[in-house]
Amino acid sequence: MVPAVRVHGGLQDLAYPPLSPEICETSLLAILDDEQQAEFAQKHDLDFCYDGGELGRFRTNYLSEHRGLDGVFRLIPAHVPSLDELHLPPQVKRFTEYRVGIVLVTGPKGSGKTTTLAAMVDIINSSRAEHIITVEDPIEFVQPCKRGHVNQRQVGIHTKSFSNALRSALREAPDVIMVGEMRDLETTSLAITAAETGHLVLATLHTPDAVRTIGRVLDVFPAKEQPQIRAMLSESLRGIVSQLLVPGADGHSMVLATEILVNTQAIGHLIREEKVHQIRGLMQTGKQYGMTLMEESLVRLAKEGRITKETALDWAEDIKMVQRELGA
Repeated sequence: MVPAVRVHGGLQDLAYPPLSPEICETSLLAILDDEQQAEFAQKHDLDFCYDGGELGRFRTNYLSEHRGLDGVFRLIPAHVPSLDELHLPPQVKRFTEYRVGIVLVTGPKGSGKTTTLAAMVDIINSSRAEHIITVEDPIEFVQPCKRGHVNQRQVGIHTKSFSNALRSALREAPDVIMVGEMRDLETTSLAITAAETGHLVLATLHTPDAVRTIGRVLDVFPAKEQPQIRAMLSESLRGIVSQLLVPGADGHSMVLATEILVNTQAIGHLIREEKVHQIRGLMQTGKQYGMTLMEESLVRLAKEGRITKETALDWAEDIKMVQRELGA
């Protein structure tokens, strides 16, 4: 196959002849150490970060398929971008000012969740003399110690699992814990416990919006535990940032659309009382708290000319609301 790159969401072939399976395999295996080669030979999948020196750092995945060995490289920026550079709303910065609680950053793969978390950690690292522990798989953005003291741990290299690292973190005197992904019951339970016991926890989930994020967190737990978890989450949740990267109107960029939930007393009450489905209505009337729905973000971007009306409609779930607002 001809090697390809993804530009602004779409694949483009490079001006190279097709690579043979032999050349592709030899080239890709050459950058692995012995341990990584052994792991790939056993699992036929490998996820790691490749430091290409002047080329930069890459989030990398290898996979075996019917034509041979393939590699996917995602370029990681050399510096941690600011919230302004990412065009994130001011409420995201306010989430970093909490000392206790849990903030969730959600969205599909490739929507910039890791970048947003890195920017939030950098704000805390730059402004407060606190101990920050990150648990990642793999480590993407390297966070130098600024005012804060940062320990970055990679699952599989520095710790056995997210849950192991979280359990240990509770005894390592952190102020802030960043969890790359809440993958299972134990990790989710430990993250909520950490938020309940005096830590600020930042974590990601692969969920499309704030309401379904709350549902996903609760559904991880057995039914008999859910009343307790609802009570804990209603108290410890500080907010949810849901993200989408959508094609820009110029055809040469990707634009960030965001949904923001801020946990007010009213929303906490709905979580406790098993009325999560009513939260969307409160978000529509919660502008003064910094809340916004994804459809409202898409409408604003369309009105600003940063995305087309068609793109706003393609990515919206409440299509009628977008049609009404845009006259589309």
